[in-house]
Amino acid sequence: MVSALCDVCKIRPASIYQPHTGRKLCRECFIKDIRSRIINEINKWKMIDPGDNILLGLSGGKDSYVLLEVLSEIYKPSRLFAVSIVEGIPRYNREEDINRMKIFAKDRGVDVIVTSIREYVGHSLYEIVERALKRGVGVSPCTYCGILRRRILNFYARIYGASKVATAHNLDDEAQTAVVNILRGDYVGLLRLHPLAPPASKKLVRRIKPLRKIYEWETTTYTYIKGFGFQETECMFISMMPTLRARVREALYELEWKKPGSLLRIIETLDMLLENEAKRLTTGILKNCRICGEPTSPKRKLCKLCELLREAGILEAVYQVPHLRVRSFYSEEEI
Repeated sequence: MVSALCDVCKIRPASIYQPHTGRKLCRECFIKDIRSRIINEINKWKMIDPGDNILLGLSGGKDSYVLLEVLSEIYKPSRLFAVSIVEGIPRYNREEDINRMKIFAKDRGVDVIVTSIREYVGHSLYEIVERALKRGVGVSPCTYCGILRRRILNFYARIYGASKVATAHNLDDEAQTAVVNILRGDYVGLLRLHPLAPPASKKLVRRIKPLRKIYEWETTTYTYIKGFGFQETECMFISMMPTLRARVREALYELEWKKPGSLLRIIETLDMLLENEAKRLTTGILKNCRICGEPTSPKRKLCKLCELLREAGILEAVYQVPHLRVRSFYSEEEI
């Protein structure tokens, strides 16, 4: 039996089927396709400007490896640096995964700062969730994790002078977030997803997502072809207290299975419909949280992070500053 040839090069045997295009690709053409789509997305929205200093948020997973490899090849490694955040989840944050990522980055001329949620707020994610559960707080671990990771990346970007924060969110992530915002009626949140939308505050460093049009299965395949030893351990919280996002994820996977290309069309359609509105958004001056001093919504006294920590019974917040640890003590009366 003769193997089918790659639909692109017509030379090498095809080994990968790409459902959303209907093409059969060889490994070499598949890798080229992923790289070209990432580069096209960066160029289309002018995500990177000459002279940018870019912080890469690296988790050690498959998406992180793809982001790091492509950006370090198309941009100056000397203007890239990375932050890897240890959440503090039993059997999930493995030292060997972090070391592997650091070596991978160093080989490409990129330094990695390893920090942790504990270092920033004085408690690991596991401890925060444990305290919250004991108090009957019905907040998903993923909510704490997402808010903390965004805060820490922005913090390091700001203090080290990064002009952009590049995260490894893939198409699956982006489509899920878009649908969640639609279901919640959060139009501003939907607009902020657009690559042309500026940050909401001057204290927030602009985020870019070069992998936003790449499927998760594609980043997985890419890393396996390349032989990257990425982190494959599943977080223990993944099935705990399923969020709206988790339900949306399952629905979108079923839709994509029945009609390949659906996720891509969702994001491409929103990009087109929201482009003009996103351009009109401005970077404002938001109120500062009374506890940590970070931006918060106009009608709020506390930012979402401090509010969540308060609900979890953590009345001491620790915010890490290079060479200086600043502690903020507060009470119910002060708030």
